[in-house]
Parts: sequence; structure tokens; C-alpha cells
Amino acid sequence: MLTAKATEIDRVLGLELGADDYITKPFSPRELVARVRAVLRRSAALNDPAPHDMYSCGRLTMDFDTYEVTIGGRLTRLSLRAFELLRFFVRHPHRAYGRMQLLDLVWGRNTHVQPRTIDVHVGRLRKLVEHDEAAPRVIVTVRGVGYQFVPEALE
Repeated sequence: MLTAKATEIDRVLGLELGADDYITKPFSPRELVARVRAVLRRSAALNDPAPHDMYSCGRLTMDFDTYEVTIGGRLTRLSLRAFELLRFFVRHPHRAYGRMQLLDLVWGRNTHVQPRTIDVHVGRLRKLVEHDEAAPRVIVTVRGVGYQFVPEALE
């Protein structure tokens, strides 16, 4: 908005009515051009869609924005907790985590569930991502510690 009205109430009213900016006379042409460019930059940023946050390795693809999982080219439905556990694993490969750590990091500290819940979810994930769930290579058990995600085994 470009106007001669320079009181605070006029500026506030102009902005509340929808103006992106409010410039009073007299004004500097360079300042006007700079303010127009700033508004154009902000509007261009709003029009550019943000890229999807995704993970893709071998036959596993996860879209973290839409909560879609594709395994071997097939869309697979996961519960929210299973999705969050798999997301945690893919974002922290090769590191072993114990049941209590996974409960704290994925479920949250204020959730009261049994540590064996992790085993159930890992078993369900193994059915989906492993070629042979009896001999897991993607989500492996680290004896005495917990579980580890090995993305290279996704082939």
C-alpha cells in the first residue's frame, strides 16, 4: 500500500485489510523496488511446493510426508507405530538400539507399554522387508543389545 496517511492507526488498518506492506509518502524509489522484490520473493516461496521427504534404498521406498511405504514396488500399509519404527531405523542405520531406547525414541518417554512391544513390531516389519524372516538380514538382532537396521541387505 502506498499512501500519504502516515499515522499508526492508518498503517495498522492497511495491514489488517490485507496489504503486504505499507509505504508512506514521501518515499525512496529504491526502497519501493526493494520492498516489491521482497514481497515477490515471499510469494514465490509459497508457490513452490516443498519436495517430499523420502527414503529409498533397494526395494524399500518411504515417503515421510504421505506415510506411504513401497516394498518391492507394492504399496504396503503400516500402522503408525510400525511406520515410525521403520522411519527411525532407516534414519539411523547400522546402529544397535535396545528395546528401552526404541520405546523412548519412537514411542516417547510418557508412553507406558511393555518392552516386548518392540519385538512384536520388529517381527511384523521383518515379514515385510526380509526375504527370509527366519534369517533376517535387514533388521538384525544384536545379541544382548537389541536391533540394528542394515540397508545394504535390502537389495
